[in-house]
Amino acid sequence: METFTVETALQAATELQRVLAARTHRRKVMGQEVEVPGQLGEALQLPKIIRRLGGKQQRLRDQGLDDFQELWPTLSPATRQRVLDAIGWYDPKELEWDDKRSNRRPVVGPDDEYV
Repeated sequence: METFTVETALQAATELQRVLAARTHRRKVMGQEVEVPGQLGEALQLPKIIRRLGGKQQRLRDQGLDDFQELWPTLSPATRQRVLDAIGWYDPKELEWDDKRSNRRPVVGPDDEYV
């Protein structure tokens, strides 16, 4: 489970809005088929959440964080992963040993040798 701060929630909400807007739909307008951008972000009230997260008053930022944390679990795992990848979020426990971000120490065996 991801734990967001106001700053990381603002990054994630902004990226989520971009991801959702990138989805397009085909619609007939005046007999012609056109592609229109996705509007799920507006339906989920992302602009309002982003305004609150970027607000000057702590109360509004906290409300925006609460709103985002309520929204986050309702998203599909694929959408959440796309957003997390785009903002550079990673789980240190899932990284390889040679990844510099892992910041883990090698496991020491019973004879104090590196395993």
